[in-house]
Amino acid sequence: MAGLQEASRLGISPFEESAPVELLPARPPEQVEAVIAAAYRQVFGNEHILASDRLGGAESMLRSGAISVRDFVRMLAESPLYREKFLYPNFHVRFIELNFKHLLGRSPYEQSEISEHLDLFLSQGYEAEINSYLSSEEYLESFGENIVPYYRDFQLDHPGQRAIGFSRLLHLQRGYAASDRAQKQGQPRLTTELARNTATSITAASGGVLSGGLGGARGDVYRLRVMQSQASNAPVVRQSMTELLVSYDQLTTKLQCLSRAGRKVVSVTAV
Repeated sequence: MAGLQEASRLGISPFEESAPVELLPARPPEQVEAVIAAAYRQVFGNEHILASDRLGGAESMLRSGAISVRDFVRMLAESPLYREKFLYPNFHVRFIELNFKHLLGRSPYEQSEISEHLDLFLSQGYEAEINSYLSSEEYLESFGENIVPYYRDFQLDHPGQRAIGFSRLLHLQRGYAASDRAQKQGQPRLTTELARNTATSITAASGGVLSGGLGGARGDVYRLRVMQSQASNAPVVRQSMTELLVSYDQLTTKLQCLSRAGRKVVSVTAV
């Protein structure tokens, strides 16, 4: 999508120049090892994984042909190691942003996608959230059983993609050499532009490191629609909907507080 000069300046040229990593039926050993390395890099957001932390059992199953690449990706994403690195240090919205990036190779396109996955995670749990990506038609159409997920939105040539995903994925990626764990932990990256359904500009600083904020301004105000259920031991379980007005400065903090209190944010819109 980006020209070679622009891609290099933004730090994404290695993504544009590399072909998807696929495990072919012949399964030569060197190809299996390349698939394993690519899967760790993609699923763990370019994080260096120690030999002692690797999933030896899952690797052996892939080498023997007992599981597909998609099964291997699923085992990585459902592992305690993935939870330790991406669930526990982050608030739920950030965790979901990373799941989109790691497992579907794109950013969320709409606030409704965040809301849907947040509801799924809170109501059905961790495995259901992970499986919703790996079992989706989008995953199967994009990667099938034996292609390692990759960042698709840097080249707009796949069905169902949206041009806005390019800038949003850049906000999530922050350069080819960056690790998702090396960035500031916990905070969602796309809250504002998803709420406003806009794309914010991205520039490249020296060394190809991406810069740029979420695009909000201190004077902006957002309306949050929040659902609160009564206690499960109440005679009648009812759900009430409330609306809150929150300034841009307090938006992330308020979302975090609501998440910790078990309240579901249905929508976030600019006033």
